[in-house]
Amino acid sequence: MSRPLFDVPARGAEAPRVQLPGLDLLRFLAAIAVVYSHICFYLIDDLGTGWWFIDVTHIVLTQGVGLNMHLSFVGVSAFMMLTGLLITRSAIRQPPGQFLIARAARLVPAFWVCILAAILLVRFGINGMFSGHTTVTGGEAALSFFLGAFFLKPQVAVLGVAWTLAVQIMFYLFCVSGRSLLRTKPIVMPLLGAALCMLVIIYNLYVPEPYTVPFLSKIAATLPTVFLGQIAYLAWARLISVRGLLVALIAQVQVIVLATDMQVYWAGSHYLWTICVVFAVVVLLSRYDGRLGRLRVVHWVSTRSYAIYLVHTLVMYRIYENTVGFVGMTGAVICLIIGVALVSELVYRGVEVPAARWIGSRWLHAKRPAAAERVAARTHA
Repeated sequence: MSRPLFDVPARGAEAPRVQLPGLDLLRFLAAIAVVYSHICFYLIDDLGTGWWFIDVTHIVLTQGVGLNMHLSFVGVSAFMMLTGLLITRSAIRQPPGQFLIARAARLVPAFWVCILAAILLVRFGINGMFSGHTTVTGGEAALSFFLGAFFLKPQVAVLGVAWTLAVQIMFYLFCVSGRSLLRTKPIVMPLLGAALCMLVIIYNLYVPEPYTVPFLSKIAATLPTVFLGQIAYLAWARLISVRGLLVALIAQVQVIVLATDMQVYWAGSHYLWTICVVFAVVVLLSRYDGRLGRLRVVHWVSTRSYAIYLVHTLVMYRIYENTVGFVGMTGAVICLIIGVALVSELVYRGVEVPAARWIGSRWLHAKRPAAAERVAARTHA
């Protein structure tokens, strides 16, 4: 007899560990995809120029594979899937308070430092805004430290990439609020999450404009990628049945289709296919244990992937425009990559690791100094 859809596996509350040796390689690829995407938008859409590497990638991955233009959302969706894949087990096993403190230790210190840097760069006229504003007010700056400026109409963004943190935080809170379901009927969580995402998108579509919250639709359209990662963990941990797996996957697909039809996504109509390809890559490579995943450069980028994500748009545009006249386009891209790497190392060594160590020792009673390194190395996303 087949297992009922909502059957409770005997190991439901144990949340077994799943071996995922390919995580470093996935983080590496996701970080490269994010930086590449923003290089493309800058060179093609902002400057109206081009680059031979973009032409080759466009032929192979955009025209050939059918991914989004400029690989938009490829890196973000990969990071989001890794969040669902890695965080679900912690949400099941850890008490809510400990779980949220651990997540805050991972994300908040580096985020606040980068937000402060972004505000100062805008105030000094070095960087522009990532939304349709020329500067940022004191109130908007204060809200930015808590992601509140993304919810304003019109949206205010001093650090555009930080919007994904709102998606992650929503997922964390969702897991905490539904922890009893996650421990007893885990299949319900991604299904309930898909239903809520649909309701948010429909709400913003049909209610009068003054009562809409557009940023919530962006969160709702991105959360399915996190739930896909969660579903992968639940399946590998054998906490859901095969039928439950299929139903949960279909539910996320329906949200992505709805978001595409309602034009919630911002870079074309290939999101469903792009997300499917990324999901397949995550599923295949997460169990990969080959030499490629153990390269030093892969490990370095993986452990600094969160810092790279936060800082790259803060520094790469100014580096490019100040070097391209001397070293040419390819040389300027190399310079911006080196600059991003150096600043990321500074944020990782100077903020992420010491902050994780301090918060861990003070609030989580970490017993080994290396615990801070492991916290800082977990995925973004």
